[in-house]
Amino acid sequence: MANAARCSTGWRPEMTCQLNQELWFPDPTALPKGRGPEGLVAVGGDLSVERLLLAYRSGIFPWSVDPISWWSPDPRGIFELDQFHVSRSLARTLRRGVFTIKRNSAFDRVVEGCARSAPGRESTWIHPDIMAAYSRLHQEGHAHSVECWSDGELVGGVYGVAIGGAFFGESMFHTAPDASKVALYSLMQGLREEGFGVFDIQMITPFTRSLGAIWVSRESYLVRLREALGRPCSFAS
Repeated sequence: MANAARCSTGWRPEMTCQLNQELWFPDPTALPKGRGPEGLVAVGGDLSVERLLLAYRSGIFPWSVDPISWWSPDPRGIFELDQFHVSRSLARTLRRGVFTIKRNSAFDRVVEGCARSAPGRESTWIHPDIMAAYSRLHQEGHAHSVECWSDGELVGGVYGVAIGGAFFGESMFHTAPDASKVALYSLMQGLREEGFGVFDIQMITPFTRSLGAIWVSRESYLVRLREALGRPCSFAS
């Protein structure tokens, strides 16, 4: 535990914690504020189910594979569950019932869809090792997908991790107009109905900002996360 003691107190931006096989993370409250390198918590370790769950419970997430890097940015992107912005065009799509919505019926295919290149996204952080790790999380009941289907074809979806009353959104994709928005809307509705308290999206993009995503401080996020983790919520199929 020497590394843990050194990195969790007196942390400096130039001192990145190196993880080994011990199951621990430095305390993100000891890190400086910042969206860039200052949000880097540690490198190394592994992508085991146990370490990933500990990371999420600690307000930390992985963002690369070679090396494995672990992050807790300040500020943090979230969706308030009662403030999702439904545009007129999205409202029309919802009223028309264009898509069939399912949960956890094609988790691995959703992750694969998120990993594929798309216009404006020629590269992806979703490495095969990340895909395998989240597949294991799904098999053990921690990672979930919400999918949009049209005429029997998967045309969009979103996936993430649920622990207690906290949902950690990872990525989304679509091959049909509005499919990812509808999947996200359905996910938000379900989380609200099931009593979740936090919907973490890590960082904000122009797309998520248009849907109502907001920044909160790391301190505020961690307080809300602790409360949400104690809720007895279930992400039902």
